[in-house]
Amino acid sequence: MAQPNPHNTYLPGYKEVGHHEWRTAENSAPYLLPTLQSLAETNPSLTLLDVGAGSGTITTSLAKYIPQGHITAIDLSPDILSRAASHAASVNATNITFQPASVYELAQTFGPAAFDVVHAHQVLCHLDAPVQALAQMLAVVKPGGVVAVREIDMRVWSFHPFSETMRAWVEVQKATHAAAGGSNEAGPSLVAWAMRAGARREDVKASMGTWLYATEEERRVWGTSFRDRIVGGEMRKKALELGIATEAELDRMGEEWQRWMETEDACCGTLHGEILIRKPK
Repeated sequence: MAQPNPHNTYLPGYKEVGHHEWRTAENSAPYLLPTLQSLAETNPSLTLLDVGAGSGTITTSLAKYIPQGHITAIDLSPDILSRAASHAASVNATNITFQPASVYELAQTFGPAAFDVVHAHQVLCHLDAPVQALAQMLAVVKPGGVVAVREIDMRVWSFHPFSETMRAWVEVQKATHAAAGGSNEAGPSLVAWAMRAGARREDVKASMGTWLYATEEERRVWGTSFRDRIVGGEMRKKALELGIATEAELDRMGEEWQRWMETEDACCGTLHGEILIRKPK
């Protein structure tokens, strides 16, 4: 009989994934691409594990860089993996396998040293045991291989136009994220987490990147997601449960996101920590 999962669940859920599907290797994993291309030059048959692949747009764009290699994409949700597989088929990405799996059971699922590259994007920030998960990622990467992780710093949101309602939304976002078991400081914590997971400091390369949402399409995708979360999603339920905002305040936040979407010169920027861990041979 399967043991119950002792860890926290993914609060946002998979209902609103439009903003996930904006993500590509180019806008969400640029720190990895030069290393991935270099590895592929010496080993065209690279194997890559994409952890928490979601609806698969980063996965399929990574696949372009290793056309003779193979990607195994995992997530806890079979439904979102089905969506990812459909997306891969729509862009003729044939070198990807999708399967349900837990980041906490990678060594058990795949065995040690199974992949040349292990990648995760915005996964550890949602976990209550990120070091344990990162240790599993290190366990399944081959000696000489690379673990690549990118995570947001939830404390840093840069808006135009800015308002006190948006400031209040940031505080609700942080509070509900932390209450669900996630980390608001994941991005700048990555080096420390890697070392606690067993990596040597000299094997960890750190950087920081950003996202900017400014075009009409970007505002629509991101604004719709955050509006819907605060108007009727799990984030709203958690905020009310915690007593950190009233129904009326949350409704005003949703209205503010709608105004932001409709403002032609609006933009929003976020900050992300990134690490590449080279496993010693």
